[in-house]
Amino acid sequence: MATQQFGFGCMRLPLLRQDEPTSFDFAKIEALFDAYLEKGFTYFDTAYTYHGYQGEEAIKKALVERHPRESFALATKLPLRDFQDRADMERIFQEQLSHCGVEYFDYYLLHNMGTNVYEKCKQHGAFSFVAQKKQEGKIRQVGMSFHDMPELLEEILSAYGETLDFLQLQINYVDWEQPNVQSHRCLEIARKFHKPVIVMEPCKGGTLVNLPEEAQALLRVKRPDASNASWALRFAASQEGVTRVLSGMNSLEQVEDNTATFLQFEPITPEEQKVIDQVRKIIERNTPIPCTGCAYCTHGCPKDIAIPHYFALYNSVSRTTGSFSSQAVYYNNLSLKHGKASACIGCRQCEKACPQHLPVVDHLRAVAAKFETGSSFPSRPRS
Repeated sequence: MATQQFGFGCMRLPLLRQDEPTSFDFAKIEALFDAYLEKGFTYFDTAYTYHGYQGEEAIKKALVERHPRESFALATKLPLRDFQDRADMERIFQEQLSHCGVEYFDYYLLHNMGTNVYEKCKQHGAFSFVAQKKQEGKIRQVGMSFHDMPELLEEILSAYGETLDFLQLQINYVDWEQPNVQSHRCLEIARKFHKPVIVMEPCKGGTLVNLPEEAQALLRVKRPDASNASWALRFAASQEGVTRVLSGMNSLEQVEDNTATFLQFEPITPEEQKVIDQVRKIIERNTPIPCTGCAYCTHGCPKDIAIPHYFALYNSVSRTTGSFSSQAVYYNNLSLKHGKASACIGCRQCEKACPQHLPVVDHLRAVAAKFETGSSFPSRPRS
C-alpha cells in the first residue's frame, strides 16, 4: 500500500495540560509531524470544532508555516451542527482558510453527517455550497464524514452522490457488523456508488489497542512482533474500496509503528481473519451488557426505544479505552428517531421478551446516565 494511503488524524493533538484543550505541546506535535513526513506520508486531517475551535490554528503553526504547501495534503471539515445559514457557511469557510493559513483545501468534508443535520443541510444548500467552493478552486476534493445508518447513507448518495468525491466512514473489526454502526454495510453502499472511502476510527478510539489479555495472546501467537494497532489498521486497509486509513498518533513510537505497517503493507489473510473473528468475540464478551442484538425487546415498546442499539453504544464507551464522542454522535442521531433511554416507563415487557434475561430497565438507566447528562457537543457562540 502506497504511503499516500495512510493519514495523520489531528483531532486530538498532544497537550501540555490535559484539562486545557488549547495548551498545545508544539515541540511534540512538530516532532510527530516531521517524523511522519520524513517517512514519505503527506495527509493531515483536522476539523473546525476540536481543541476549543483552535485545532486548525495549531495545524497552521506546526505544519503549514514550517513546510512547503506542496509537500502535504490538508483536510478539514464544515461543522454541520454549527452553521446557521448559507452566509454562516461562508463565514466559517473563510475562517478556516485563515486559521489554517492556506488558500485552498486539498480535501474538505461535510462533518458528522447524520439524521440530526441532514434536513438542515438540504434546507440551506450545504452540498451546493461545497460544490461551489470546489468550482472556485478553494477545494480540490469534496467529501462527507458519516455517523449514521446505512439506509441514510444510501439516501444521501442517491440524492447528492455527484457532489461527493469520497466518503469518510467508521470502519473497524468490532463495528464491522455492530447494529449501531454497520461498517460493513456502509462500505458496501459506498462501493455501490463508486465512492472511495477514507477510514476513521480504525482502532475504535484505542479499544483495539488496549485489548483483553486473552485477545492479545491470540494476536501474539499469530504474529509475535506485530502491535495490536497494526492488526486494526491492516484490517481496515484490506477492505475493498478503502483508499486511505487515518490514525491519531501521540508518540514517536506510534508514528514508527503505524508508518511501518503501511510501508511494508500486508493485507489480512484468511487465516488472520479467523483470529480477528476470535478477538472480536472476546471483546464482545468483555462488555458490561451482554446483549446479542436480537431486538426482541423492542417489539411493542410503548416508547419505541432503540434498546439494542443503545446497549451497543454503551458497551463501546464503557470500556476504559472507548471513544465517547464518536459513540455519542450515534446516540444523538438514534434518539431523534426513537425514544431516549430516559423515556423508559419501566413496564418491563422488554425483560419478559429478552432471551438473555437481562435487567433491561436497569441498563437503560445506566445508558441515560452515560449519554444524557449534559451536552457532549457544546455549541460555539457566533462571532
